[in-house]
Amino acid sequence: MNINGILEIISKIIGIVGVVVICWGSLLIVFRLIRLELKRFKQRSIFREREAIRHQLGSYILLGLEFMIAADIVVTITHPTLQGVAVLGSIVIIRAIISHFLEHEVAEFRPPEEK
Repeated sequence: MNINGILEIISKIIGIVGVVVICWGSLLIVFRLIRLELKRFKQRSIFREREAIRHQLGSYILLGLEFMIAADIVVTITHPTLQGVAVLGSIVIIRAIISHFLEHEVAEFRPPEEK
């Protein structure tokens, strides 16, 4: 096995880690949201808690996106074509924009226990 084959395997592993992080975070948030919505049926206000959950999901998405960008960089190293670099640049720009807005939103929010 040559170095390109090893880097491709590493890239796939890093990409899978990114997907697992997003899926794991989504699964955790779904269970937290269900528990929270059950509290709402008892006539409790859950607005702040729901916002905290939403921002926690954003944090998982950001972390997963960072892994996926790393995987794309490794793939581009293995096959450095002009088209590959252009695609990577586009993906990085799109993910950077998404990350920027998610980070901005997460930074603005402080969970209720911190106020």
